[in-house]
Amino acid sequence: MLGFNYKKAVQALNFFAIHAGGTINKMRALKLIWLADRLHIRKYYRPILNDTYFALNYGPVASHTKDLVEDNSFLSEEEKNYRNLYIQSEDKYHYKSLSSFDSKVFSESDIRAMNKIYEVFGGLGEFNLSEESHKYPEWKRFESHLKSKSSSRFEMSYEDFFADFRPGENPVFELDHTVLETAKEIFMQNGYIYRLV
Repeated sequence: MLGFNYKKAVQALNFFAIHAGGTINKMRALKLIWLADRLHIRKYYRPILNDTYFALNYGPVASHTKDLVEDNSFLSEEEKNYRNLYIQSEDKYHYKSLSSFDSKVFSESDIRAMNKIYEVFGGLGEFNLSEESHKYPEWKRFESHLKSKSSSRFEMSYEDFFADFRPGENPVFELDHTVLETAKEIFMQNGYIYRLV
């Protein structure tokens, strides 16, 4: 798979802040980004951000995107400068948009997926989204480990984003089984090719 794209991550954070009225809770935005990645990989065979996901107590988190939203000190100068053009922390839990959304870093399908996720899940708050995330197989596989406190986080696999959960639970993710298996196969082949490059 191609590497993490910090410009896409910053713009995804910017996108959801703008849609939320200019300011958004950090956890809420990170959950919406995970849902957009989940939808996109299932429909278009690749994630939007190519981030590394971890299962934490409050659900899946895109690791590098979290670093960006929290303005961590180990961000590169380039990442920090780009981030500071578009988003700014309001307080410990919220950030705001500073500039208009730059759609040029995204494909049309990326934007469609983000719009769809905001349409379906945008009305939920951060704790509702966290609770929602606990229904999904990619997080559920780590639930007992997280509850046992053997570790505070576990690296997730994009392959698990193709797993289905209870039918009818959320139609936005429902795809014909054959279509989903084909999508997973294409994703796995592409991932293998990228590792060789």
